Amino acid sequence: MKCLNLFIFSLIFGLSATFAQNVANESKSKKMLMPYALAFYNLENLFDTINSNGTYDLEYSPQGVKKWNTDKYSRKINNMAYALSKLGKEICPAGPTIIGVSEIENRKVLEDLVKTGDLAKQNLQIVHYDSPDLRGVDVALLYNPAFFQVQSSRSFRLEVQGEPNFKTRDPLLVSGLMDGERFHIIVNHWPSRSRGELQSRPLRVAAAQLNKSIADSLRKVEPDSKIIIMGDLNDDPTDVSLLKELDAKPKRQQASENDLFNPMAEIFAKGVGTLGYNGKWNLFDQIIISGNLLGSDRTTFKFWKAEVFNPDFLIAKEGQYKGHPLRTHSGNVFLNGYSDHFPVLVYFVKYAE
Repeated sequence: MKCLNLFIFSLIFGLSATFAQNVANESKSKKMLMPYALAFYNLENLFDTINSNGTYDLEYSPQGVKKWNTDKYSRKINNMAYALSKLGKEICPAGPTIIGVSEIENRKVLEDLVKTGDLAKQNLQIVHYDSPDLRGVDVALLYNPAFFQVQSSRSFRLEVQGEPNFKTRDPLLVSGLMDGERFHIIVNHWPSRSRGELQSRPLRVAAAQLNKSIADSLRKVEPDSKIIIMGDLNDDPTDVSLLKELDAKPKRQQASENDLFNPMAEIFAKGVGTLGYNGKWNLFDQIIISGNLLGSDRTTFKFWKAEVFNPDFLIAKEGQYKGHPLRTHSGNVFLNGYSDHFPVLVYFVKYAE
C-alpha cells in the first residue's frame, strides 16, 4: 500500500484553498495525486551494551556511569521504534519511503530497531557504513524496498584544513529509484558545537562545502539530479554554513532548478525547532531539496510541504526539559524517553499511474 489519495486528505487536513481546488480539478480528470514522505531523525545515542571501542562505549555499558544495560537498551529500542512507526502515518499509512538517522553506534542496533514493534511491518532495509567518529556514532539510511530501490551507496570522509586529527561522522550518499525516478540522498551529522559555536563553525563550514561539492559533482554527471540533503547539521537554517557555503535558499521563489532550497527556514522563522533548552529553540535537523523538485508539473515528483514531527508523546511534561523533546537521559539519570531531537519530514506528490 502506498499513501492516501491526496484529494481525500486535503479535505481532512485543510490544505490551502488554492491547492485543494487544484487537486479537486485534477480529481475530475481521473488523476490521483499520491504523497510520499521522507524523514530524518537523530536517535540520540543509540548504543548497544557492549564496550568495544573505548571511553564513550564504556559510558553506554553496564560498567559505565549511565549503567546502560539490556533492560534500558530494550526500552530505548522499543521507544525509538514506536516513534519511527508513527512518522508521517496520518498522510502516508505505509510510513516514510526513506528515513535518515544519526547517532547510531553500528548496524546491529539498526537491525534490532527495524525488527521491533509496529516498525517491523514496514520491512525497512538498511544502508550503513562505519565512520571514524571518536564517539563511535554513525549515520545511516533506512528505506522501504517496496517504494525505493537502492542502486549505489558510498560514504565520504570529511577532512578539515588545519585539523589533521579531526574525526567525525562520514556523510552517506545513497542513490536509487523512488517510484521510477532517480534520487540522490545525502545523510549527515555535522560536527557539534561542543567547542563553542564560533570556535567550531569552521568544521560545519567544511561539512557544508563537502555537501555542496557532492551535489555539484552529481549534477555534472546527471544535470537533472534530484538531490536531498538531510541530517542533524548542528546549525540553524540562518547560519552561514547553510546560507552561504551550502547556498540553501530560504525561500522557494529564490531557488532555480539548479539551486538548493531549504524548506525548514520558513518553519524556523515561525519559532519552531527540533531541539532546545530554557525556551530557546534551534532547528538543527533539516531536509534540503534541489530546486528541480519545486514546481507544479506533478507528472514527476514535486515538493509539497515540510514539518517538524512533535506529537505530545515526544514532549517532556516536567523537569528542566519541560516542553522540549523527551530525551533518554538527563545527565546520567535514565528518563525512558525517546530523543533530545524531534524528527523532521518532507512530502512530495506526483500523479499515480
